[in-house]
Amino acid sequence: MSRFDRMIETVDTYQKLAGENYVRVRKLAEDIRQGFCDFLDAKDGICVHLVPPMGAFEPKPYGDQAFTVPPRGFRPLGPIAFGLAVRVTRGTNWIRLALSCHKVGDDFTVAVQGGPSYKFTLPVADHDPSSFYELVFDHIHDQFLDAIERYKEGEYSSRTIGFDFSDDEADTGTV
Repeated sequence: MSRFDRMIETVDTYQKLAGENYVRVRKLAEDIRQGFCDFLDAKDGICVHLVPPMGAFEPKPYGDQAFTVPPRGFRPLGPIAFGLAVRVTRGTNWIRLALSCHKVGDDFTVAVQGGPSYKFTLPVADHDPSSFYELVFDHIHDQFLDAIERYKEGEYSSRTIGFDFSDDEADTGTV
């Protein structure tokens, strides 16, 4: 077998694994989106969307564009990032958490940028992910509580809140 043929076979295996990785992370992200929305128990509509992990975003489903790896074509084999847009008011104010997902053995670790991480054993349906949802809820909630405390103490100008707000032009609510 020529070196070129060996390289082609190796890259073919690499791409099959990259495809498997994408499908697994995509399914996990969809489960997280739906599960966290259910966990929040908003009575007035959708409260979580998958969005790109960086750049401007609107609170809407992005499908394949929510992920840093494309669904088709040549894909890198490694961590995949996606954004989780979460509605934080009764109006139309949304924040985004950037999450990164990578494989560790047979499990996947999801890390919130600037926050906690959590190990998922797949499939999620076979395990109770409520401790992850509690972790994400606490991360968001605590960021706002910390900002409130810093404001009350007069020391709020030097820290960031830890996530992005939506650039939705239709956003008329206030935080």
